[in-house]
Amino acid sequence: MTATIYTEYQSVQRENQTLSPADEARWMTQYAPLVKRIVRKLASQAGGAMEACDLEQLGLMGLLEALRRYGEPDDEFEHFALFRVRGAILDELRRQDWRPRSARQGAHRLRSTERALRRELRRDPTKEEVCNVLKIGDDEYEQLQLDDCAQEFVSFDALLEEDAERYECGGSDGIEHRAMLRHSLEQALGVLDAREQQIIQLYYEFDLSQAEIGAVLGLTRARVCQINKSALVKMRKRLSQH
Repeated sequence: MTATIYTEYQSVQRENQTLSPADEARWMTQYAPLVKRIVRKLASQAGGAMEACDLEQLGLMGLLEALRRYGEPDDEFEHFALFRVRGAILDELRRQDWRPRSARQGAHRLRSTERALRRELRRDPTKEEVCNVLKIGDDEYEQLQLDDCAQEFVSFDALLEEDAERYECGGSDGIEHRAMLRHSLEQALGVLDAREQQIIQLYYEFDLSQAEIGAVLGLTRARVCQINKSALVKMRKRLSQH
């Protein structure tokens, strides 16, 4: 499949002339498992909006773009490619507005109820209080949480891409802009508590899905989603200040 994708996307604008077509094909094959890993994680949270094979093709397109921008891969390339691969997939998911209308409406209803209760109670509402207002049970509440978090992980990935692009387009060389991005992310992680940091690192650094994180930490997927959402809000606010 990798060779087929490489042939199909040879028309992509060549931004870095340091790699020959043969080198590109070799590196595409070597880094194809990175694409599969990212697709596995995103597919589990995209609600079946696209087939895994279609997501993989988008990811391979992103990988080829990364190679052509970066040049000969080194120890830092995988981190750089991760943004490109994930970005290529998420761009298409955003373009398709992939969440079903019912999921978007349910997530909006959940957020509106939580905001209203927060104003009324002057504290974060409990799950029971939210369920009582919405007249729903635990299972439906958890599904609404997951639907809401689906948008959060897309919007946060978009912010990371923008941050990466800003440093890359700012005239700094590859090493400098990657160091600046890493510093920015470390500062954003610093605003989180220990559990939030653990979940963010398991998701973004170790590429575990929310279900896998829940199994590791002994939490439900909805609870992982809830903590993840809170952490992303804090990190997005911190990153946007740069």
